[in-house]
Amino acid sequence: MTPACKQLKKQKIPYSVHEYEHDTNCTNFGMEAAEKLKLNPQQVFKTLLVTDDKSTFVAIVPVTSTLNLKRLSTAFNVKKLHMADPKNAERITGYLVGGISPIGQKKGLQTCIDESAQEFDTVYVSGGKRGLDIGLVPQDLLKACHKAIFADIKED
Repeated sequence: MTPACKQLKKQKIPYSVHEYEHDTNCTNFGMEAAEKLKLNPQQVFKTLLVTDDKSTFVAIVPVTSTLNLKRLSTAFNVKKLHMADPKNAERITGYLVGGISPIGQKKGLQTCIDESAQEFDTVYVSGGKRGLDIGLVPQDLLKACHKAIFADIKED
């Protein structure tokens, strides 16, 4: 059981577990999850870490979209953000890239979930390792993430 699943259990937040065989040659982890689990890719969200060099933040966007750093900066009320170094992301979260869950990270990081998540009854995020996604209600994802907000942060 991953730290993400442990935290959801502890918070008594209902979730579903979806496992698949991860292809070690695949680097588009979110789309791989959507395809292998036969899910609507707009309901599958990727977890990205960004920084302003002082603080690190979490952004959660659909796997079909890219992150708009300008909109995210506005949402977090910081001047300018850039993508975090993958090795730092792993160290800070305790998860491997491709399996970084927004839930149960080693350190509570302020989180922004793209508002499109609210259009669905269930969204899917990494469960904390490659080949494992968890499904949950968007409002429950908001509760499970540290200091989380919804905002328009994606670009199609």
